Amino acid sequence: MPKDHDKNTETLKNETPKKKSRGKKQSGVVDPHAEREAARYDNPIPSREVILGLLDAAEGPMGFEQLTAALQLEDEDARIALQRRLGAMQRDGQLMANRRGKFGLATRMNLQTCRVIGHRDGYGFAKPEEGGDDLFLNNRQMQRVFDGDKVLAAIIGQDRRGRPEGQIVEVLERAHAEIVGRYVEEGGIGYVVPHHNRITAHLLIPPKRKKKAKPGQVVTATITDYPTAILGAKGEITEILGDHLDPGLEIDIAIRSHGIPYEWPDEVLAEAASLRDEPTPKDKEGRVDLRQKAFVTIDGEDAKDFDDAVYCEREGQGFRLWVAIADVSHYVAVGSAMDEEAAERGNSVYFPERVVPMFPEVLSNGLCSLKPKVDRLAMVCEMSIGADGQLLDSVFYESVIHSHARLTYTEVGTVLAEGTHPDVKQAYIPDLMRLHDLYKILRAARDRRGAIDFETTETRIVFNDERKIEAIVPVTRNDAHKLIEECMLIANVATARFLDDSGIPALFRVHEGPSAQRLENLRAFLGELALDLPGGETPTPEDYQKVLALTGDREDGHIIQTMMLRSLSQAAYQPDNGGHFGLHYDAYAHFTSPIRRYPDLLVHRLIRHLIRSDIPLQQVRRLPGVSALKKSSIYPYTAADMSALGEQCSASERRADEATREVEAWLKCEFLRDKVGEVFSGVVAAVTNFGIFVELADLYIEGLVHISALPGDYYQFDTVKHRLIGERTRRVYQLGTPVVVQVARVDLDDRKIDLEFPDSDGVSSEGEKPAAKKGKPKGRSRRGAGKPGKKGEGQKKAEGQKKTQPAAKKATKKSPAKGRRGTRKRS
Repeated sequence: MPKDHDKNTETLKNETPKKKSRGKKQSGVVDPHAEREAARYDNPIPSREVILGLLDAAEGPMGFEQLTAALQLEDEDARIALQRRLGAMQRDGQLMANRRGKFGLATRMNLQTCRVIGHRDGYGFAKPEEGGDDLFLNNRQMQRVFDGDKVLAAIIGQDRRGRPEGQIVEVLERAHAEIVGRYVEEGGIGYVVPHHNRITAHLLIPPKRKKKAKPGQVVTATITDYPTAILGAKGEITEILGDHLDPGLEIDIAIRSHGIPYEWPDEVLAEAASLRDEPTPKDKEGRVDLRQKAFVTIDGEDAKDFDDAVYCEREGQGFRLWVAIADVSHYVAVGSAMDEEAAERGNSVYFPERVVPMFPEVLSNGLCSLKPKVDRLAMVCEMSIGADGQLLDSVFYESVIHSHARLTYTEVGTVLAEGTHPDVKQAYIPDLMRLHDLYKILRAARDRRGAIDFETTETRIVFNDERKIEAIVPVTRNDAHKLIEECMLIANVATARFLDDSGIPALFRVHEGPSAQRLENLRAFLGELALDLPGGETPTPEDYQKVLALTGDREDGHIIQTMMLRSLSQAAYQPDNGGHFGLHYDAYAHFTSPIRRYPDLLVHRLIRHLIRSDIPLQQVRRLPGVSALKKSSIYPYTAADMSALGEQCSASERRADEATREVEAWLKCEFLRDKVGEVFSGVVAAVTNFGIFVELADLYIEGLVHISALPGDYYQFDTVKHRLIGERTRRVYQLGTPVVVQVARVDLDDRKIDLEFPDSDGVSSEGEKPAAKKGKPKGRSRRGAGKPGKKGEGQKKAEGQKKTQPAAKKATKKSPAKGRRGTRKRS
């Protein structure tokens, strides 16, 4: 392929193939990066660093002719290359061209490269990529951009709340090529109302571009003209997803609105079709044969892909544990079509009764599924574990296994509790009991280590034949779930130690402790409940666990757990080992699911590289006849590559979480549509300045009692203590307060559930009403409003407005808080 200038940053228009260097001197400028540029381009020009240094030293912006003269570029090819480089530097936010077409440093022109964050009320924020305070963008600024766009923004002052206010100077990169939403026609004019609640601008659809869409249908529209400061965006309908309440439509919408790749490119399908149904004899060569060991898989009843199998034996007072993981890296070569598509997807996405896999089914449900009674290739982590549950040593190797049985959590849980199950062969029971004994010592070691153990409730949505929700039921975790979880955890720890010792750039799973601000907020909340988090400015996981141990018998225990969980940061993939705060590990990496997580595949590739290299390592097993492979063919990644891949995989993980939460919220709203007017008991799960979120008992669904629907009074929001207090009645609504509520309104489009109190103050007679406290609480006043007016007014300040209605059936501007979700069995 031609090595065009700066093609690594973004595809350039009007590119021409490279020409062989004519041997002519391109520049008299001394470039410290000349060798790098010469290695990348046949006709090199001065590097970006030289151009940035030249502009930094200049008295002001420079025109193109001034730059070519200063860089001594006379050859026409070099001038064209400079034009491309300047364009790429503009797109990356390094340079800015003024109205006269002169180039200057973005930093010198008081500009920042930012990502746009839209708000459902029409305004937004510009988040600087290099850190710092977000810039407020008013509605007029947001008219020309969408949520996620990359922009150059300048600070132009402060808004009314003292926040830095920004002005968009240039749009560098568009985040959306398509918009998913509902097609609407008014007065002969058609437009798409975006489903994404952070995109508020409508997409105009000219009559000839609406295809066969009918008003009310959900569609996908390609953006043909992006918005400007004057004109709105235009588009063309390219796909009709269906009518509003079609079964499964909510998943199609989430997939498209969040940009989740769901169609396989032809190249991927061709590669998948070339794979055999079973491993060949050649595939099995040079591998450790473990087919005689009684590996079993333990998964849920509805699982289709089995990516891990386990087996253990007694070893003195301790155990020897084998964790076999499907060897995806054997079938997916670096740089192949399947590899590039998997990197783009980042992970499989699990929706209720539907999966968007990271790999085609020939791998995920076939060759890389450890099905029973067939040979499968696996990467094995073999570990020696002491009687105290400590990892003594580990070794990694490529193997062939033969799973002896496909078992379920229910079957194994019954065996562990009762000693038998009609569907489990007697021959497997001693092996399962050994695994259970191993689990007990690993669990005891976890307790001594002080890892945080959040006992959250995972729910499962049960559908009827028409794919309507029949029930929302909690998923009970038995010892079989916990057994597999502990086996996976210790395998991931062994992997992280191995990667750390190798000194080669790799991806770790990093979970940092709480920030100072979150810690302060948590302590203020706990203080109101007569609880204290020890540890000073740097609490440890043991300190968190001490508090959790005190909440087991409390009615508000799960609320306390939720607040403690919210104080922690989200785990991410990083090349620098920062440890795992929640699990209290010094090093942690993901090894156990390469079929559904791309970071795990990268880890497997590094392990294979180390197995087949000449590096003397104790943690790998090599067999005679196994040829060493070049690093470039197995693991060609640099530290910069790992950093970029870590950010990409962390982002795709967040994207999947947001999409699945959105679908669950939609389904729960649909479930409550037929229950408007019904009364439920619940508990206050969150308190805001515009009302209280209540979790409905046994349904694990949250809805909002708007501040205007609280009993007649003015209410002040105490930000520190997370409560609303009535000025006159001193009535208190705070986290954990038991209440009785009625479903007032359900909005499927905005995924919002409005609740109200059917009588009195809503406090449950079964719960103790919080005692009124004297004195004015801290915090800014947020009073109950009258009947909310147009959309958005419900959350604004309402000082001075007298409350006239005991309740108002008004949707709020904030979507309902998510239902509590547990963690999957794999950590």
